[in-house]
Amino acid sequence: MKIFVTRKLPRPGLDLLRKECTIELNPDDRVLTKDEIIKGIKGKDGLLCLLTDTIDKDVINAEPKLKMIASYAVGYDNIDTATATERGIPVSNTPDVLTETTAELAWALLFSVARRIVEGDGFTRGGRFKGWAPMLMLGQDVSHKTLGVVGTGRIGTAFALKSKGFQMNVLYTDEKRNERIERDLGAKQVPLSTLLKESDFVSLHVPLTDATHHLIDEKELRMMKKTAILINTARGPIIRETALIKALKEHWIFGAGLDVYEKEPEISEELRSLHNVVLQPHTGSGTLETRTKMALMAAENLLIGLKGGTPPNCVNKEVFLKKPTT
Repeated sequence: MKIFVTRKLPRPGLDLLRKECTIELNPDDRVLTKDEIIKGIKGKDGLLCLLTDTIDKDVINAEPKLKMIASYAVGYDNIDTATATERGIPVSNTPDVLTETTAELAWALLFSVARRIVEGDGFTRGGRFKGWAPMLMLGQDVSHKTLGVVGTGRIGTAFALKSKGFQMNVLYTDEKRNERIERDLGAKQVPLSTLLKESDFVSLHVPLTDATHHLIDEKELRMMKKTAILINTARGPIIRETALIKALKEHWIFGAGLDVYEKEPEISEELRSLHNVVLQPHTGSGTLETRTKMALMAAENLLIGLKGGTPPNCVNKEVFLKKPTT
């Protein structure tokens, strides 16, 4: 079996694939262009790709032999799953394994913004610290505040549960009732508008869909408290970035912590210049342990799919009910 891997991954995952497959690996540590991916999958049975790769109809139809696509990510909105299904190609992702890790980063961002950690680090390294002062670098308390969680799937639930030690009042917005956080935290399900108006911290954990694109725009930002903090570790386009920049510059809210961006990897100079936002380079799952588990899971999905089985994390299981087309 021949497979194309679009970027270097932790070694255990690649070693697992090499036991049974011939691998062509992108030698450069960069995102490949669409044409490069099309060239890479020529003559290949399988594709292991990243969230940053565009796997559209043109790519999928470029190789008639293609039998399986494994994504090294939870999200798969970069893959045309409808075309893959029509072709009879299973698509898999890597859920669960990065849930706790991403929830931890959301908390890291929350504390970093609330206590002005990055700003304080630069202040201190810059030689401006002259000793303790009553009004120096005043931030926000976290304990006993109101936490708003937008989307309570795996990551949103894990994020909410970690608030227990801080004795927070938890509000959440989701299409479905989350009985677990209601039971364990006394969380209350409310409309988005109520959550935005009442929360001291708002953390986004929804997938990117037509319904969630620009879910947070100027109208929503103006609903928030002036002392509120907005966290996004989900997808960049959930927030209209120009509206957020305006909100931060004019201090409609206290601050924001971002791991994802609307036009990623591009980040506007205006956003980068602001002191009341903490910016991370999309490292929600960025720990050695988690990235290794993701590589192994993606490899296992790919191997099972190539052998004709149902990958454990197949996102288009209806593919097994359809007659493949070429």
